[in-house]
Amino acid sequence: MNALIRPGTPGTLMGTAASGGAAPEAKDYFVARDGVRYAGSHLIIDLWDAHRLGDLEHVDRVLRQAALDTGATILHGHFHHFGEGCGVSGVLVLAESHVSIHTWPERGYAALDIFVCGGCDAFRALPALKAGFSPGRVQLAEHKRGLTDEP
Repeated sequence: MNALIRPGTPGTLMGTAASGGAAPEAKDYFVARDGVRYAGSHLIIDLWDAHRLGDLEHVDRVLRQAALDTGATILHGHFHHFGEGCGVSGVLVLAESHVSIHTWPERGYAALDIFVCGGCDAFRALPALKAGFSPGRVQLAEHKRGLTDEP
C-alpha cells in the first residue's frame, strides 16, 4: 500500500494508491497570511555570544520548549554531544516539520533551523531560545516554503 501522510497530522492517511475508493477529505495545512499562501515558515537563526551550548541536556530542553511554543507536536528527538568542551548537534522531528541545532561553544555560536507549517508560528520559538542561550546577537532570516499563487 502506498499511503501519504500530511505533515501536522500524525497517522492521518490522505489516500492510498491501492484503495480504489475515494480518498478521505484532505485538510489543507498551507498558511494564508497577508494575502500570501505558503506551506510554512522556515527560520534560519544564528546565535552569537551565546551560552550553555555544550550542555546537551540544556540544549535539548531549550529546543523542546521552543518547539512547543510554536504550537508544534514533537514526534522524536535526537541529540549528539561531540565530547568535553565540544558542541552539540540535534534535531526534533515535529508533526509540523523540524527544529535543528548545531553548536560551537568555543565560539559562542549556534546555527538553528525551525520549519513549521499549518497553524504553528516559528517566531514564537525566539523567546525560549533567547532565554535559554542568552545570545549577545541574533541573526534571523525567514523563507516562506511552498510559496504558491493558488488562492
